Amino acid sequence: MNTPEWLKPGIYGAVIGAVVIGIAGFSWGGWMTGGGATKMASAVAHDGVIAALVPICLDRSRTDPDRLAKLATIQAASTSQRRDALMQTGWATMPGNDTPNRDLAQACVTGLEL
Repeated sequence: MNTPEWLKPGIYGAVIGAVVIGIAGFSWGGWMTGGGATKMASAVAHDGVIAALVPICLDRSRTDPDRLAKLATIQAASTSQRRDALMQTGWATMPGNDTPNRDLAQACVTGLEL
């Protein structure tokens, strides 16, 4: 195909412009791929579920008859082990589950303000 000489700078400009717009859009424009959007939506949904379950965990801690002993155990644990200590209390195990939720336990430790 023979392209007229006067048209070549326009074609080159359009191709270079498309590349620059694509790079600028994904770098600074906030564009993202479908996979990136899915990951972001999953993270936001997970954080929302944990935030909704924290009041249940705190309520279970308030109504537990062995609350003081369990709180003492949690407070005696090092800062990095408090989540595991709270998981052993059963407060981070939601009804219908057999195992405690690690993220919920961490949020519950923060909510207890130890």
